[in-house]
Amino acid sequence: MRRHHSTTPRLTRILGSLLLAVAAGAFTVGAGPAPGAAAATPLDRVVPAPASVEPGGAPYRITAATRVRADGAARRAGAYLAGLLRPSTGHRLPLTTHGSGGIRLRVAKGPFGAEGYRLHSSPDGVTLTAGTPAGLFHGVQTLRQLLPPAVERRTVQPGPWTIAGGTVEDRPRYAYRGAMLDVSRHFFTVAQVKRYIDQLALYKINELHLHLSDDQGWRIAVDSWPRLASYGGSTEVGGGAGGHYSKADYREIVRYAASRYIELVPEIDMPGHTNAALASYARLNCDGTAPPLYTGTNVGFSSLCVGKPVTYDFVDDVIRELAALTPGRYLHIGGDEAHSTSHADYVTFMNRVQPLVAKYGKTVIGWHQLTGATPAKGALAQYWGLDGTGAAEKEQVAAAARGGTGLVLSPADRTYLDMKYTADTPLGQSWAGLVEVKRSYDWDPGTYLAGAPASAVRGVEAPLWSETLRTSADIEYMAFPRLPGVAELGWSPAATHDWDGYKVRLAAQGPRWDALGMSWYRSPQVPWPAR
Repeated sequence: MRRHHSTTPRLTRILGSLLLAVAAGAFTVGAGPAPGAAAATPLDRVVPAPASVEPGGAPYRITAATRVRADGAARRAGAYLAGLLRPSTGHRLPLTTHGSGGIRLRVAKGPFGAEGYRLHSSPDGVTLTAGTPAGLFHGVQTLRQLLPPAVERRTVQPGPWTIAGGTVEDRPRYAYRGAMLDVSRHFFTVAQVKRYIDQLALYKINELHLHLSDDQGWRIAVDSWPRLASYGGSTEVGGGAGGHYSKADYREIVRYAASRYIELVPEIDMPGHTNAALASYARLNCDGTAPPLYTGTNVGFSSLCVGKPVTYDFVDDVIRELAALTPGRYLHIGGDEAHSTSHADYVTFMNRVQPLVAKYGKTVIGWHQLTGATPAKGALAQYWGLDGTGAAEKEQVAAAARGGTGLVLSPADRTYLDMKYTADTPLGQSWAGLVEVKRSYDWDPGTYLAGAPASAVRGVEAPLWSETLRTSADIEYMAFPRLPGVAELGWSPAATHDWDGYKVRLAAQGPRWDALGMSWYRSPQVPWPAR
């Protein structure tokens, strides 16, 4: 700006009056907040906690004149952002590649890693920069949380729509930040899975683990073994009609998840948890007799016949077809609660099945019992033990980690979202204990498993088993408010971990969930705002 060194006394008085008026909030300058408007959400009042926040300067205000500027690799994230903002703001928010000001999204080289981003806000505009489209998408989720919760509504709201001034620089602690949905105990439709995907994306989850088979139901079409879905998928816990995904259905889930930068991880649980498969094909049973379909909730009573060659034809076919449908890196082969399989047979089975996963271009994930066999090179073991799990079992997992096996941590008494919050919770189970919000959040993945090197930890996952869950409202009530805490453990630096600060940030999410029409548990441990 040019500076004028000679100024008349009258002009000095005018400028002084203008400055006093601005300071008193008599009118807005540029894109500042309207008179009497609520303060913009502080940059650090988001979940997961950002790696670095530098507040400063006046906020940016979204108005009828705002444009969303994005081109090339940034255009998809720009279109997504504009689509989020238009219904509630009532503004056109045209997507453009030129101009100045407004909200700009760009992909550029920088210290962002695969998923990091920088957000800068000032009265002149907001700029989101990332090294990848995924990073931009995560930055959009931060921008979204910096706006009032009413931005989530699908009808025009009064605003104002201000974004606090300053800079956020952010990138994840762990590359694997997952959530699991059990669609076997109770079947959930494509639309229900999509709804959950959108909720996961808000908290920067990037892996959706779908538990596609169990004793109670087989949920994915397999052309070479058609009765798996048509018969094995025909029921569920309690005897309901069940259901399954056609290959087109599954592809649509994969596509939708990818549009939210979430990788799908399919699971076929083996050699136990296989009653639906055994009921569908008699020849998979050691005695050649198919058991009846099962609609209860017991575990550990079923097993594939490890000694039969047809078992490996079956597994090969299933993995081949599922791998062809799945563009992601991983295929989960289960391996938990195989109580009806001898240890020798379990080792034999896993040693034969893991190479089949590699044969079709995928990386093995298994529940941590896989470490009782010989995990394949590059495999991940998903630890689901408790704080009180025996030392020998923990050491078995830790030893595998020291030998190169990666770990995804899902301690059941911390991250299992189907555990009851309290004894009075109407849904869920309590075999791993009661898990309130603080317990779910208050642990460190990097130091959790004694003897396992921190470098072995690839990330965290929050499983949600569905024995007692039938609706989207049931899913949401058990996942929220715990899932955002697990997401923060996966994303945020360990230095940001603080329950007293987190519970305040979490409380601010409640009105957003209300605006989204979600069902959630109003934990007394969190200072929720009054409704």
